[in-house]
Amino acid sequence: MKYLHTMIRVTDLEASLHFYINQLGLKEIKRTDVPQGRFTLVFLAAAGDEDAQIELTHNWDPEPYGEGRNFGHLAYAVDDIYATCQHLLDSGVTINRPPRDGHMAFVRSPDNISIELLQRGKPLPPTEPWQSMPNTGKW
Repeated sequence: MKYLHTMIRVTDLEASLHFYINQLGLKEIKRTDVPQGRFTLVFLAAAGDEDAQIELTHNWDPEPYGEGRNFGHLAYAVDDIYATCQHLLDSGVTINRPPRDGHMAFVRSPDNISIELLQRGKPLPPTEPWQSMPNTGKW
């Protein structure tokens, strides 16, 4: 058995691509428009880890999805959790659970998908402003 991808339904494809590509740093691997089914599939992955993909599914006819807490979250290891969170914060992303411990943070996509960021290797030493930053919203 081999992991292929995780599918996430998105309501605004452009906003989601901006988040996952420009803010989170994933890259687009493949895109398929299916006119007969009225949907678009976009596969994304982290550079160097193209086997672990997420599939954004955009149905052309709007429908409400609600928040599926049964989904849980996506998780990515990052080389420097503080630099990653600062980049996200600077680009307008709310850090829901700051990396106070130098190890773990949570953000959310435009469709409220929780994304966990984990420091690769050992946690970084706790530092400001992260150590004192409160949680925002939920993750």
